[in-house]
Amino acid sequence: MTIAFFDVDETLVDTKSMFDFLRFHLAADGDDGTRYDEQAGALRRAAAAGVPRHEINRAYYRLFAGSNWSGLLAEGERWYADLRTRPEPFLAEGIAALRFHQAAGHVVALVSGSFRACLDPIAAHLGADTILCTEPLLDGDGRLTGEVAVPMIGDNKRSAVLGLIAARGADPARCFGYGDHSSDLAFLAEVGHPTVIGGDPDLTAVAERAGWPILAATTCAAA
Repeated sequence: MTIAFFDVDETLVDTKSMFDFLRFHLAADGDDGTRYDEQAGALRRAAAAGVPRHEINRAYYRLFAGSNWSGLLAEGERWYADLRTRPEPFLAEGIAALRFHQAAGHVVALVSGSFRACLDPIAAHLGADTILCTEPLLDGDGRLTGEVAVPMIGDNKRSAVLGLIAARGADPARCFGYGDHSSDLAFLAEVGHPTVIGGDPDLTAVAERAGWPILAATTCAAA
């Protein structure tokens, strides 16, 4: 059993899916960009002020409190259909690695702080086998409470990856990992074959010291 773990945003798709979906979601409700700038700007300012990434993740999902979950899932399908109409929405190196692992018969797992509204259509299109992601909590009417079970960031990615490895009876030394950001280091360090995509300076520095492969992040049209 070999599992290939892929971060998604800026590893497979050339966007930050959560922000991209938020813009799409608000535009569908008539936003001219003002509400998006306010909400996304508040999250980015918090990040710049040093608020931990997992808390930013929680704050993002509070923006959807009261939203109908099935409606968001349907909206995610429309969002991804729109994404695929853009000139070069994917990253060639990440997609090529994913196709390599599929051809080799490996299990492909997506690991992301994003949620299923974004990730389900991506996984279906790319043929990924499983998704490890942030799961919003729902009330009895199927609406988001604004809270999440576990923000799939940093050490929580590591725990989820190790959990899937154990559940599938895989050998960590035979597993692969792909990520683009320093927050992916926690899970990349747990697999025998980690690879960095893109030029994040902190992650690249670790990769250079450890001798991990570093791939470019070249946009492409098809996946």
